[in-house]
Amino acid sequence: MALRLEDVLEMWKNDSEIDELKLDESSRDSARLHAKYLEMLSVTRLQLKRKEAEFRTLLKDKWLWYNGKMSKDEIDARGWDYDPLGGLKVLKGDMDYFYDSDEDIQTAKMKIDYLKELVATLEEIINNIRWRHQNIKNIIEWQKFTSGI
Repeated sequence: MALRLEDVLEMWKNDSEIDELKLDESSRDSARLHAKYLEMLSVTRLQLKRKEAEFRTLLKDKWLWYNGKMSKDEIDARGWDYDPLGGLKVLKGDMDYFYDSDEDIQTAKMKIDYLKELVATLEEIINNIRWRHQNIKNIIEWQKFTSGI
């Protein structure tokens, strides 16, 4: 099952809570939380690398297809149209318009962008966990200050 950004954010809402009455437990939870989110980050980074490799292959295939260099058998195997340009004669410099508007390429780019956002979010969460002990220390210091100790 693929990890969803919405699920990660919902988990983090719960996991980020620090119970001021149980600071010792919150401190001990840091290692568990770090392991949990590090696993998600590692898996997501690998998924991103795989999608980027698939994207490079897709770009090569689309280039072959748009430039008429793909065999009929390969086109049939992918279920693509035999005339990607719809009978138009397109200048080499204008081909980017076709690549950029290609639905397969756009979909692949969106998946990569989604995974990049997921990686960035998980990195931010891990960074927050890394400094969690400082937040707990600040809570303790504040409690000492407000109680006059």
